[in-house]
Amino acid sequence: MYLDESISVFGEWFFIHFIENPGMAFGFEFGGEWGKLFLSLFRIVAIVFIAIYLRGLIKQRAHSGFIIAVAMVLAGAAGNIIDSAFYGLIFSESPRFSPETAVLFPDGGGYAGFLHGKVVDMLYFPIIDGHWPDWVPGLKGQRFQFFRPVFNIADSAITVGMAIILINQKKFFKAAEKSEKEASNDKLETQ
Repeated sequence: MYLDESISVFGEWFFIHFIENPGMAFGFEFGGEWGKLFLSLFRIVAIVFIAIYLRGLIKQRAHSGFIIAVAMVLAGAAGNIIDSAFYGLIFSESPRFSPETAVLFPDGGGYAGFLHGKVVDMLYFPIIDGHWPDWVPGLKGQRFQFFRPVFNIADSAITVGMAIILINQKKFFKAAEKSEKEASNDKLETQ
């Protein structure tokens, strides 16, 4: 696909829309080349800590729903960093406003170095597309679109994992407290 190309999957409600995200969520960038490097290194460190935390949860036999949710966040974060780390190495720059596509393994290398690539986003759900009614102050007649962001499966994994944790936090952390109390009681009984 070429940059900004869309393919309708389900009418006007779901498209495969090819964009390259240069930075964080929703296309926010973080201070040029050094910012991109810092963001990539921060993501790697975060992935390591999440993996260590997940390993501890598994050893503690935490609530399986919590383990799955944390694993989803880890998988999504890892997917995005892999994309960022290698996409720029193996593809040429995607020309803007052109039907030309990027070249896989171009002569002379890709458009960016290790950890400086963009992340490919492609899922687009403009479920509601219209204009604000005349009676809405300040927005009268302006275009309104819900859901506007273009995202990828890794972003979905992170979002769904975090939503599961937030929605079920009482159940997850109540189970953790119960496990800690049982472990303490077992320890006291063995002494």
